[in-house]
Order: sequence, then structure tokens, then C-alpha cells
Amino acid sequence: MTTTFPATFPQGFLWGGAIAANQIEGAFDKDGKGLSIQDVMPDGLQTSPTESPTEDNLKQVGIDFYHRYAEDIALFAEMGFKVFRFSIAWSRIFPQGDEEIPNEDGLAFYDRVLDELERHGIEPLVTISHYETPLHLARAYNGWTSRKLIGYYERYCRTLFERYGARVRYWLTFNEINSVLHFPFMSGGIPTPKDELSQQDLYQAIHHELVASARATRLAHEVMPHAQVGCMIIAMPVYPLTPDPSDVVAAMHSAHASYAFGDIHCRGKYPGYLLRHFRENGITLDITAQDREDLENTVDFVSFSYYMSTCETADPSKKLKGKGNLLGGVPNPTLEASEWGWQIDPQGLRVVLNDYWERWQKPLFIVENGIGAMDRLVEANGTKTVLDDYRIDYINDHLVQAREAVADGVNVLGYTTWGCIDLVSASTAQMSKRYGFIYVDRNDDGTGTLERYPKKSFDWYRTVIATNGAMLQ
Repeated sequence: MTTTFPATFPQGFLWGGAIAANQIEGAFDKDGKGLSIQDVMPDGLQTSPTESPTEDNLKQVGIDFYHRYAEDIALFAEMGFKVFRFSIAWSRIFPQGDEEIPNEDGLAFYDRVLDELERHGIEPLVTISHYETPLHLARAYNGWTSRKLIGYYERYCRTLFERYGARVRYWLTFNEINSVLHFPFMSGGIPTPKDELSQQDLYQAIHHELVASARATRLAHEVMPHAQVGCMIIAMPVYPLTPDPSDVVAAMHSAHASYAFGDIHCRGKYPGYLLRHFRENGITLDITAQDREDLENTVDFVSFSYYMSTCETADPSKKLKGKGNLLGGVPNPTLEASEWGWQIDPQGLRVVLNDYWERWQKPLFIVENGIGAMDRLVEANGTKTVLDDYRIDYINDHLVQAREAVADGVNVLGYTTWGCIDLVSASTAQMSKRYGFIYVDRNDDGTGTLERYPKKSFDWYRTVIATNGAMLQ
């Protein structure tokens, strides 16, 4: 018997875009919202957190999605979105994070967002926690180093599931959960400076997040039997810099750091290579019998962001740091890079999709992919737009590789581009690092009208969706 695989994307493939609340909503202190860690990160990852919010934090206004969500969702519908990935700001629902009663005004806002999505026939994909730990939980409990956050997160999840469970089918527990290894404050709400944070405390915090994710998965299946729950990780293939076996082993060790998060989410227990790391580094975690039972609640699918690949070497003399290798590794001499130094590797997406499918045998969802660029607004045929052929080329090339993975037999649920409308960058807190199909008139100094202008890529992506990817070249 001969098995054939589709040469294009499957029917029902979920095309769309993705954003995060802290990067678009604004209204940081409206309708009962509490402060989140993002409110004291005016420069993204560039400097240490401030003591209190500052006026130069572009995220205080974002792109004013809080007031303009209907207009923006209408534009997404015009492109033909089948799905829209957005996050819920935890501190809109529980302003401090540890209250018993949620903030009704915050819940009502997301009711209105869901109303608009339903009106346009767009499926919601909700990220429960997207780098938005309530600031109070970070400062009062040292973030996820405290076991108490598991209970607070579970209460938050129950509130969301009971309120929106009949309206939302797809949920993600934590955005890029493996990023806590590199950015403990942004990802784990841990205010202890990274160079002072012990491996013991870091991995205990990771354990708490993993248990919380598993409990949320179990709770979702209890409250919403129809729901699908996924984990979300940074996908970044690690290639050996040379064929030297030592470089291959170095690449393997580097890959393990991220594999571990998917392995635990998909297999329900700690992998042997991570247990070895604990033994050899004197790390003894507080893992209860209940924790082990909780971890057995594995996810329904794996979602991931994909922007770049990296290389690794065992040779210290070759460990050159590149502008864009925020997560370690060394630059690949065969690849070009974006304006921010992120190396562009479309084939790496096919590698990741095949690798993850073979490793976990879970459906996969590409929930972030795109290129940040310095877009320029111009007049074309009497209309303001951006001639962003570089973005079209980037996304086209990645989607071609995703299509190849589908032909390889990989089960891919959908694809949501990152920053489908311009937003404030997470890493640099800039507006000028633009990802969207829609230009938002706002500048790094906070000036601008906030008007929206479709870019050239807007019409291109609309055609991609309308043809289910058949027009890709």
C-alpha cells in the first residue's frame, strides 16, 4: 500500500496572526487593571527594570488596541484570518495576582474582543500568560520561584475557562516557556538579577511553571471537554558549527535545554538528560508526589515561535557572539541576518517541524514567525502604504518550507504570523522594529496619529489565505 501526502496545506488549516496584550493594548491603568512586569520594562530587555512605571514606556499606550480592537479585527477579517492569537493580561483579571475575586471590567473587555471575533468568524487562540506576570507577584513572592504562584495561576485559569470556555477552543498556557532560562524577569517574573539567580532557584521556578501548566491542562479538560491545550516554546534549531564530533555533542547539549520543556509537556516526566544536569550541578528540586501526578496531564498539541537558527561549538576560540544571538550559540557563517541580527533560515522551520513531530507525535502549531524591519510609509497610487517586499519574501520562503514539512507527513494545525499589526517590540520596546501587515502611525518617541495603513504584504497575505497557500512560490 502506497501512502501519499498532500502537496499543499490541509483543508481547515488555521491561517492568521498573533499579538500579545502588553504590546498592543495600552490602557495600562484603566478599568481596574493592575501593573504587570511590563510596566517597569520601558526598554524591553535592554536595561534593568525600573522601580515604577515611566512615561517613556511605549507599552502604556501600545497601539491602543484596547479602544480600537473592533477596527483592527475588521482588518484581520479583511485579510481572511481564520484564527487570531492574542493574550489575556493577567493583571486585568486579577490586578495584584493573588486576589480571590476577579476584576469584572477586565473580564468584560475580553468578552467584547471575543464578540468581534465571532462576528467575523475568526477562531480565537488564547495565550493565558504572555510575559505579563502581575508586578505584585514578582515583587512580593519573587515570581515563579514561589510555589504559591501555582495556586494563583490555577485560580486565574479557572476564571478564564469558566467565563470563556464555551467560546474558546484553543489555549496556550505560557508563552515561550523555555525563555525563562535566558530572561528570568520577563518570562518568570523573577526580579532577582540573572547573574545573582542560582540554578537551584531558577529550575525550581521552572518546575513550578511546568506544574502550573499541567494543572491548567487538566482543569481545561475538566471544564471544557472540547478544548485543546498546547504548550508554547521557542524553536531554534542548533547546528554544529563544524562536522567535528565535539561540536555535534555541544549542539546536542544546547538543544536539550529547550527540548526539556517540550519533553515534560508531552511525556509527563523529566527526561534523563535533565536529571543528569541536576545531579552534576547540585540541583535538588522540591518535587512532591502530587507534582509528579500533575505532570502526567500532557498537552494536546505543541506550539512554537520560529525566527532563527543558531550554531554551537566546543571550541572556545570560535564562540563569537553575534548581534542577534540573544539565546546563545554562535552565528552561522552561511546565513544572512535581519536588521536586528536575527539570522534568516527558512529551511530551519522544516527541520523544526520534522524534528518535533518525530520526537513528540503531537500536532504542531506555528504561532509566531516574521521579520522585524524598519518600514517606511510612502504614497502609492494616492494611498499611504509600505512597500515591504522583504517581508513578503521572508514569509513566503518560510511557508514554502512549512508546506514541505506537511508533505513530509507532519501534522501542522496552523500558522500565525507574529505582530500581524505593528506593535511595541518585546525585546527592544521600539515601535520602529515592525512586523505587521498593517502599519501603525506611532514612533519610538511616542508621537504619531495611531492611524492604520495596510502594507503591500496585507494584500499578499490575503491571497495566501484565500488560496490556502497554493500561490506560494
